[in-house]
Amino acid sequence: MEIGLLILLFSVITYAMLAKRLSTTILTAPMVFLGMGYLMSQSGMIHIGDAHETVYLIAEISLVVLLFLDASQINLRRLKKQRSWPLRMLLIGIPLSILIGTGFAYLFFPHWSWAMLALIAAILAPTDAALGQAVVSNESVPINERQSLSVESGLNDGLALPVILFFASLVAMETGSQVSDISWLMFGFTQIFVGILVGVGIGWMSGRLFLFSESKETSSSIYEGIGVLALTGISYIMASLLGGNGFISAFVAGLAFGNIVKGHCRFIYQFTESEGQILIWSSFVIIGLGLLPTAIEHLSLPVVGYILVSIFIVRPLAIYLSLLGTKSKTLTRLFMGFFGPRGLATALFALIISKDILGEYGHSIIIVAINAVWISTLIHGIAAAPMAEWYGTKIKKLKIKSRESAKLRK
Repeated sequence: MEIGLLILLFSVITYAMLAKRLSTTILTAPMVFLGMGYLMSQSGMIHIGDAHETVYLIAEISLVVLLFLDASQINLRRLKKQRSWPLRMLLIGIPLSILIGTGFAYLFFPHWSWAMLALIAAILAPTDAALGQAVVSNESVPINERQSLSVESGLNDGLALPVILFFASLVAMETGSQVSDISWLMFGFTQIFVGILVGVGIGWMSGRLFLFSESKETSSSIYEGIGVLALTGISYIMASLLGGNGFISAFVAGLAFGNIVKGHCRFIYQFTESEGQILIWSSFVIIGLGLLPTAIEHLSLPVVGYILVSIFIVRPLAIYLSLLGTKSKTLTRLFMGFFGPRGLATALFALIISKDILGEYGHSIIIVAINAVWISTLIHGIAAAPMAEWYGTKIKKLKIKSRESAKLRK
């Protein structure tokens, strides 16, 4: 155990020292730490006694913090003023991804119920910018594309969550975990409505309190950061105590808090770029340790087929259709559709939802979701840096050609 932890810590140091150089290569942090977790598990150097419960606890904490911090960095006013790309990708692209994904899921899992098919499609809909960091940080890619992908990945997990809960409740009802249709409806309504209500209230009040404290100079950035982390826990626990969904509450609280303080809280951005990376890396290690071995063991042709269709057809088609009518080029629509890597949100949602679904259904969700994460990590990780460079160069040439054609016409 100690030797495994020692090797893991040395790996963290090595990656941290080479992170800037590695960011321009095909080797990404999720690939490294997911692989390290898997190797530690297969070699027997690190054992997780009760893997499911350990992974679930870490997943719960990670998801609450990441949902809050992602939402708190979204400026709603600026989003409205931006081009319509992010809004179209969120409001049209996500529903289309779930709809198209459900249809394709039926081809690979015909014995599943429609609620189950829609649930797995919804779990695979959110994207993770961490796996495509080489794209959103590459300045050769036009800023509108980079911002659109970044905004979409920050918001789509929170928007997909109510849909995931809805279909998870349907599956739970089919397995008999809900007493009646009425009780299911009340459960679903309470989870979503109370979660939103608590999130808005906690986020708004905390934001006002933060601004008051700052104006009176009664605190400092160090302690404000601790307060923000405590706030994520308050929003989650308060909603849970009142019968709402804590994850929805954390996301909405972050959205409300961020738009009240409006950039005054530097901790949010600093934590996400520094200490938040530890949380992300740890989550990938734990997934590699506790979930990846079982997922790979149960990998099948239908699972691989659906994952590849989800990566190469479902999302690209949904994003392409969502951006029709804008001034985006065909190449741009295809590029942005492809760069929708499945990461922590997919893994954590699947883990948390499976805990409340009985029998083989929960196991099947985990198998598809975790395999989707590692396959996407490889495909998008390898493709991110070279494709970002290729796309940036191609778009630059197209713009030069367009300007030259305009001059000739004059």
